[in-house]
Amino acid sequence: MLERLSKWTIAGIGLHPGGSNYVFVVRLIDPETTQKLQTYPVDDEGSSIYAIYKPQAGERPLKDFAKGTLHLREKAAHIVSRELGWPRIPPTVIRAGPHGVGSVQLFINTKNSQENSENYFSLRGKRLQDFEDIAMFDTLVHNADRKGGSCIVSPDDRLWAIDHGLTFNYSARRRTVMFEFNGSEYSQKLLQDIESLIAALETRSRLYLELSELLTPIEIGNLLDRGKEMLNDTRYPDLDPEINVPWPMI
Repeated sequence: MLERLSKWTIAGIGLHPGGSNYVFVVRLIDPETTQKLQTYPVDDEGSSIYAIYKPQAGERPLKDFAKGTLHLREKAAHIVSRELGWPRIPPTVIRAGPHGVGSVQLFINTKNSQENSENYFSLRGKRLQDFEDIAMFDTLVHNADRKGGSCIVSPDDRLWAIDHGLTFNYSARRRTVMFEFNGSEYSQKLLQDIESLIAALETRSRLYLELSELLTPIEIGNLLDRGKEMLNDTRYPDLDPEINVPWPMI
């Protein structure tokens, strides 16, 4: 899927409404084959896929993030989730597009409930523990923008985490809507995965080299430090719902 996102031709594009940055839905066409893909969503013909394209040129300048880095952070978040095995983040690449280089992430169709897309607020009462890995991930990557709508459910009832442009910057304020996890204990199983991630980063493995193309050495060092803090503290931080909250909340 990463190869298809990187190499298939962008044959259609439309502006996604409502974003603070320029976000586009794009259609990617297989230039060589019409073989139907089974693993990820495809159209009826099986020769195209849809993706979310966030060009660097469309990133709105922010006070607490270096200019032109949000698309890189999107890919870095996917790489870390791939290494951990959680949470479920759609495959993401960096490539050129109609508006220049940017992140391209597989588009996930959403499951609708009464004509409205499900989100954290509509799901937390019945599926709170399903969000545990997302909440731990946000602590690890220092997510400054976990809105309720950045957690979506696909038609097969799987939970996906999206929108990770505001991550890895230690100087940014952590922002989330998942205050239900405040002070509770981390999953020991997920902590073991973080321990493995730390080991991979400290040995300057392939993972470290991949991240070094997207993040600064200080940001990678801070990622390591946060992972170690999580192993030592064993509990989610107590965040203030008056201060550590994104806007808008969905």
